[in-house]
Amino acid sequence: MNGYDWLLDQLERRQARFRLMDHVPEGRTDLASVLRRHSLAQAAKCLIVRVATGRRSRRYVLAVVPGDRKVDLGVLRDMYAGREASFATRDVAERLAGSVSGSVMPFARHPELELVADPELLVHDEIFFNAARLDRSVALATEDYVAMALPRIHPITQLSVDRLPIAPSLTAPRMTG
Repeated sequence: MNGYDWLLDQLERRQARFRLMDHVPEGRTDLASVLRRHSLAQAAKCLIVRVATGRRSRRYVLAVVPGDRKVDLGVLRDMYAGREASFATRDVAERLAGSVSGSVMPFARHPELELVADPELLVHDEIFFNAARLDRSVALATEDYVAMALPRIHPITQLSVDRLPIAPSLTAPRMTG
């Protein structure tokens, strides 16, 4: 069963509160959010991270973060007692997700994936994500998402550069002569 059919089956079987949205194919979170007409903070950005835990051992994490945030690889590295963390290669990510890059769902279907969701995403009543397709998205009640996906909930983000608070301006010391 492909990812899209699996998702619909799960949503209907669990009687989740959701809506489907068709749009032009788009996998970039910021542009998909515009097409879906919601705030970037409500977008479930799904990234597959490789955490090196030893010389030849690794774990893969499906990190689900708000669309207006960046995943903090150092936090994930430390959570899994790793030596380093980096984004999985595209082919590995697509194999583990079961869908093309840009359409990864916030559900860990592959046994090698561990699911971690940032709590900042879960403050919204509804989250949005591509439904294992670039041309169809889902708006899902956050409460239903958490009940279905059972993610580990942990702060794993840092603010994006364009959202950092502006530091108060400093006045140059006055020179007296």
